[in-house]
Amino acid sequence: MFDGMMTGLSTAIMPFNLMMVVVGCFAGTFIGMLPGLGPISAIALMIPITYGLDPSSGIILMAGVYYGAVFGGSTSSILINAPGCSSTVVTAFDGFPLAQKNQAGKALALAAYSSFTGGTVGAIILLFAAPALAKVSLSFQSSDYFALMILGLTAVAAFSGKGQVLKALMMTVFGLMISTVGNDAMTGVPRFTFNNVDLIDGISFLLLAMATFALTEVVMTVLRGEHRHEDAQMDMNNLGSMKLSKEEVKHVAPTVARSSVFGFLVGVLPGAGATIASFLSYGMERNLAPKEEKEKFGKGALRGLAAPESANNAASTGSFVPLLTLGIPGSGTTAIMLGALIAYGIQPGPRLFLDNPDVFWSVIISMYFGNLVLLILNLPLIPYISRLLVIPRPILIPLILFFSITGVYLVSFNAFDIQMMVLITVIATFLKLLNFPMAPMLLGFILGDILEKNLSRSLTLSDGSFAFLVERPLTLTILVLAVLALLMPLFSTWRDKRKAVAKGQTQQV
Repeated sequence: MFDGMMTGLSTAIMPFNLMMVVVGCFAGTFIGMLPGLGPISAIALMIPITYGLDPSSGIILMAGVYYGAVFGGSTSSILINAPGCSSTVVTAFDGFPLAQKNQAGKALALAAYSSFTGGTVGAIILLFAAPALAKVSLSFQSSDYFALMILGLTAVAAFSGKGQVLKALMMTVFGLMISTVGNDAMTGVPRFTFNNVDLIDGISFLLLAMATFALTEVVMTVLRGEHRHEDAQMDMNNLGSMKLSKEEVKHVAPTVARSSVFGFLVGVLPGAGATIASFLSYGMERNLAPKEEKEKFGKGALRGLAAPESANNAASTGSFVPLLTLGIPGSGTTAIMLGALIAYGIQPGPRLFLDNPDVFWSVIISMYFGNLVLLILNLPLIPYISRLLVIPRPILIPLILFFSITGVYLVSFNAFDIQMMVLITVIATFLKLLNFPMAPMLLGFILGDILEKNLSRSLTLSDGSFAFLVERPLTLTILVLAVLALLMPLFSTWRDKRKAVAKGQTQQV
């Protein structure tokens, strides 16, 4: 192992490979900033360039593009509420409200620091524990994944405001319903497609996210009339402030540490990925927060921004564990990278770090350099990136519309997706006017597909019996945690009511 690390280090610090890290990070960050494109599009654009490169250099370049795109995707989420990629959707929940409060510089800086920490923690864990973690990821079975998705759905309360729990549950069910559109993964039977071939593959998460956030925000801005008023413009003097006070650093430090480790562990699980990690870490932090702090989530909470940014970058690093050690892609992005590795004649799997130590270890070590490069590249640019907010609304709104629609179209090259996006925007605007939260719908949608597939597999393996819920200790443990997560808010409410009643009786006496 030590010899392999030394081989990887000598490969990673070669001038050409260091240049590949910088190029990959820069290209990924730029593409990630464009709403809708994301890391899959970024890596797909890089594949033709990597064909003439050495395998180590090519994979280092694509890895740099990957976490560069995740890093850059937070910029458009924070500034214009248009997520650059699916894993930065949660960043918009508190990042955009901070930008609206003339704290765009601070939000972007916190996102940069959190992303760097998450990526660095992930790279360090990956360096020392990759082979051992591969065994952990293999030990997870369908029933465990099903239980994990149930645990994820219990975080729905974290995405609802005060007094909105019922609405949040309704939106979660709505998201679960939308996730069933398309071919059944187990039987191949089309469902809820209305004989439309464009719906056979289901509805894209990116399409749903862009419609419910970017386009709905544009429509709401027009309806509120903010595009006509000069006072709606941001104060340019406050945009460039990137300083975090000592109190703020102490406030978010535990969140960043927890979310980095948690995000990495979620990323290690095949099929989970950075998007699920960001949703779950946000829910976890909101549930752990004190009562006064919970009220701030969704309105510009620093912890609400730091949690998903740390988690999605750590999960991006974690997704390389199943890719490199098992040959199993953990996400669509790593699936493309798997194809690139095979094209190089390298077979990812348990023997990769023995047969090709230069590739295995150089990719892992270059991740730390990449996160350092991203921080150095992006921090000086924050005051200039923030200026995007002072573009007059009559110019900015058409730009958001153009990038959102173009981004969705470039993923599928299907005009039907644009029509579907407009329809979802109309529905989402109507629901938003009725004060329904959008985030629970996205949570239900993203967890619904994985939940259904693993439930079907578990039932098939257990001959249609639900005994699988109690047969495996890991499944049972996760389900118990899910029940506790549901009961804790109810217990807190009951306890608060008892205190209020006791206080009232004391005052009467």
